[in-house]
Amino acid sequence: MGVVGSRRMTDYGRRVVEKIVPELVQQGWTIVSGMMYGVDQAAHETCIECGGRTIGVLGWGIEYYAGDREWELQRKIIEGGGLLLSLWKDQMGTNWTFPARNQIVADICHELIVVEAASRSGALLTAGMMTKRKKLVWAVPGPITSSVSAGTNQLIANGEAKMWLGSSSKGVPLQRRGTPLLNLISDQGLDASEIARRLGRPASDIGSELTMLMLKGEVEEREGKYYLNSL
Repeated sequence: MGVVGSRRMTDYGRRVVEKIVPELVQQGWTIVSGMMYGVDQAAHETCIECGGRTIGVLGWGIEYYAGDREWELQRKIIEGGGLLLSLWKDQMGTNWTFPARNQIVADICHELIVVEAASRSGALLTAGMMTKRKKLVWAVPGPITSSVSAGTNQLIANGEAKMWLGSSSKGVPLQRRGTPLLNLISDQGLDASEIARRLGRPASDIGSELTMLMLKGEVEEREGKYYLNSL
């Protein structure tokens, strides 16, 4: 489950993260986010604190020193059994690396929750990428007086995201659901090209998703075919 949002996180946004992330961890979700200060780092940190596993997708190189806090958080993610992903080795973060990072987040997430986002937030770009991949997007409604809730409120108003009101609300995923890919291989092994053909998705997207599912232990590969891991 992706949990993303504004770098200018408010107290409301922090309370939302501290409420929903432990619930998601308890339900068995791995938390995916983009490692930037604000909502992203709060999601990673809260996940680690409640014993969950988290995947940090970096907008900079895997060996690039982005700062003390980021370096320490990266260490905690690995020590907690999580994963760090980056397209680069020592690239610094720039205007073009963060959209590339968002693409990875959209590729590997089954669903996405946008906690807070301004009207031109990068989190909205990620939400749009999820929609193009026909994946479910949730948005947390916020005060109409808050600029960092303008984007999430607009997602809901436009029908581009479902409203997240907490795990007690109707329509909230109370337990982890199978994705179309997992459902497809639940009773038979298929190679990547056949999975892509049946789901009508690009082979590159399927390859990325299969890689992440194997890293998380949900899928195993045998003789070129992919199977649901029954362990």
